[in-house]
Amino acid sequence: MPDTRLTTLPPPARARLLARFGPAVDAWCEALPGQVAELAERWGVEPLAAGGGGTSRVFRCWRRADERAVWLKVTPDPQVAAEEAEALAGWGRTPSVAGLLAADPGAGALLLDGVEPGTPVRGQEWEPAQVAALLRELRESGPDQAPGEGSALRPLAHRVGFLFGLALRRAGPDGPEAEIRLRRARAQALELAASAPAAGLVHGDLHAANVLRGPGGRLVAIDPRPAWGDPDFDAVDWVLEGVSTSEALRERTVLLADLVPGLDADRLHAWAHAVGALLAAPAARAGHDDARTRFLLGLGG
Repeated sequence: MPDTRLTTLPPPARARLLARFGPAVDAWCEALPGQVAELAERWGVEPLAAGGGGTSRVFRCWRRADERAVWLKVTPDPQVAAEEAEALAGWGRTPSVAGLLAADPGAGALLLDGVEPGTPVRGQEWEPAQVAALLRELRESGPDQAPGEGSALRPLAHRVGFLFGLALRRAGPDGPEAEIRLRRARAQALELAASAPAAGLVHGDLHAANVLRGPGGRLVAIDPRPAWGDPDFDAVDWVLEGVSTSEALRERTVLLADLVPGLDADRLHAWAHAVGALLAAPAARAGHDDARTRFLLGLGG
């Protein structure tokens, strides 16, 4: 049985889940040690370390059958688990996405293959060619047909609306200017989501913190918040990463579009203008007034 000191939520992790899901998640937090113990027994794993973000709790585990490193991911929202399980299964042909070993979406639980060495790309130098290879794999290895009846996946517009809705709820203390800026950017983003010339499986949260270095230096995507829609959306964080001038943005956009077949430079540039204010919102709330924050806030016009 896992050590309950490991599976009991610490106050900061509990606070993040409460902020995301509201007070109803309290009962789930209390029941988590028992749920992890049951899942660990069912899937033959032993939790060794714990972590997680605002929607889930993740446990690094040792799998008894083959002594492999695997990850047990548990969320209080079955919809989140069902979406991720469906997307990972859809990308099952590529080693550029973390492998799905088992799933119980109704329990909000996934068992994921480990990525070695698994170093996060966030905070490191990265090569556009490597990112382009990841973007190509996501586009080329996903399902060829739109989700059918019973699919957990929702349109990209739903994901876009959720992201801006969350930012708008947090924008209250920043005054009407921040709210107007975000609403204008949301309208631009929703228009792009509705006008995609072709649709595919979208990761939905493909930034450097959700990409690990795998065997041979291959970039491996983890933690999708997937949707069905414009695959150009997945490149937007990468064209904006570290960029603080219009010239640098255009150069990065053209470079990635040249490296990824099907990626539309003009649409990607438009996505960057629509999403810039969203990415800058946390820094703006913290009072940052650096060149990059000002640049991102100005992208929406």
